[in-house]
Amino acid sequence: MHKTLFAAIPVAFLSVPALAQEAPLPVQAVRVAEQPAFVLPAGTEIPLKMSETVTTKGKGWEEGDQFGLNVAAPVMLGEYVVIPQGTKAVGRITWLTSRGAFGKSGKMDIELEYLEMGGRRINIDGTYRQEGDGATLATVGGVILAGVFAGFITGKSGVIPKDRELTATLESDLPVALPAGASITPKPVTAGYMPGSPEAAAAEEARVQEAAAEAEANRPPAEVKIKTRGN
Repeated sequence: MHKTLFAAIPVAFLSVPALAQEAPLPVQAVRVAEQPAFVLPAGTEIPLKMSETVTTKGKGWEEGDQFGLNVAAPVMLGEYVVIPQGTKAVGRITWLTSRGAFGKSGKMDIELEYLEMGGRRINIDGTYRQEGDGATLATVGGVILAGVFAGFITGKSGVIPKDRELTATLESDLPVALPAGASITPKPVTAGYMPGSPEAAAAEEARVQEAAAEAEANRPPAEVKIKTRGN
């Protein structure tokens, strides 16, 4: 009979000190850039004026071509001019078709893309469609009146003439750095149109109608006398 011998092997229990817990690293604070005290808000209207004529006639213009505009009137914040009159702007032809037979007029869509200020581009919004002879400029999505079908008569070319005024809007807030020490309460942003332009006349008519509506709303009710027997 074989006997298995188990040797008693002493086991040494080493006392290992607990690992010292490391102190948490401090969070690195980052200085946040100060927000500008004033901004020209997104959606601010910017009156523009074409600096060249764009037309569907001939082969002078194609889809994708850019064209130039200028700011027609200064855009202000309070008493400070933020976007000066004459600032350059750029638009692009996004769709174009030349005139054709059967009374088909030339048409084009354009987008107003950006302003050029201080070596940077400031994005703007504005989309228009031109149809016919230059008298039907309208925002895309609006209703464009079409002429009566005129069988075999060649249609008219679409033309956006030089000096035509269009309106763009600011795509996003534009930070404004006022002069050192300036402290003003922001006033409504103002942008004017060229005197005598259709846009100026429309704005004046809207102002007059608004004033008339307000006066009508504030008019005191007429006195009504009710007659009774004996009176």
